[in-house]
Amino acid sequence: MDARTLNQILQIAFEKRVSDVHFEVDNPPFFRGRGQLIRSKLPVLSGQDTEFIARKIMEKNNRPLPEDLTELDASYSLDNGGRFRVSLFKQRGHIGIVMRVIPPEIGNFKELSLPAVLGEIVKAPNGLVLVTGPTGNGKSTTLASMIQHINQNFSYNILTIEDPVEFLFSSEKSCIIQREVGIDTENFTSALRAALRMDPDVIMVGEMRDLETIDACIKAAETGHLVFSTLHTQSAASTINRILSYYPPESQDNIRQRLADILVATISLRLIKDKKSERVLPVIEVMRSTTTIQHCIKEGQFDEIEQHIEKGRAQYHMQSMDQHLIQLCQKDIISIEQAKRLSHSMDLERKLTFTR
Repeated sequence: MDARTLNQILQIAFEKRVSDVHFEVDNPPFFRGRGQLIRSKLPVLSGQDTEFIARKIMEKNNRPLPEDLTELDASYSLDNGGRFRVSLFKQRGHIGIVMRVIPPEIGNFKELSLPAVLGEIVKAPNGLVLVTGPTGNGKSTTLASMIQHINQNFSYNILTIEDPVEFLFSSEKSCIIQREVGIDTENFTSALRAALRMDPDVIMVGEMRDLETIDACIKAAETGHLVFSTLHTQSAASTINRILSYYPPESQDNIRQRLADILVATISLRLIKDKKSERVLPVIEVMRSTTTIQHCIKEGQFDEIEQHIEKGRAQYHMQSMDQHLIQLCQKDIISIEQAKRLSHSMDLERKLTFTR
């Protein structure tokens, strides 16, 4: 492996709009396209090959490759502007790399098949907006689209704190500052403390990954800022439970009260292929903070949240994951079998019959 070959592989990935490139020892490079992992016909990689790739990536980040590497996030860019989010890790004593292709342009809600209600959610003057879902299901892309919508429509000071920086924004109506953990700041918590002295209207935190970051995001929302972040959870209820789990039991009543006061919305995402396997589409739960939802959070009645989401569809443009799956089935975009595999509900088919 040499730098020219590496960049040729990445250039092909970027041009073909694959989502990920995998480099692992004893395998050729793999590409993920339309949700499928495709084994390339390139030569099998050695340990020296993956270490070379890792070192080239770290050179781009102006950082040495750690001798005691276990896992590390970074970014990589091609000379023509192609960008990748990189995950470096150790496996069986060797370095492995997965590189996520970052689309060259930030899509709007319609282009990304996201609900128009996101445009209403980002108008909130302050509070906490969470985009959730498993890894690789569109959280970063959705978050970027929401930030870009603000950038194009409002005159705000927007600060992003990311690890690493993924989408590159150009200031339009808003002024955007992008800070990368490990390069521009030591960690999320330090950056959030500094953020409050930088006159932000909007703060975007790449991921709420520990108690300090979660608490700093809540405090920023409480002090009049609109805060966006992500969590690896699959629904509104599991998101609230996950946040509470970071706090000791004696603090959880207080945190429920604070969350009820500041939570603007949760947007939970899963990706699904259409019937023809030609497109990958988001399936989305949207929860907005209503008086009823706030009461559920304060009283710990999380098992009731989904039914209130479904009841709030007409008035508040909320939707549960099942409601969106049913809508896609009715439009003949996905099959009932696909919907069942993605749904956590035991009675999805009954709901589908009932809505016909």
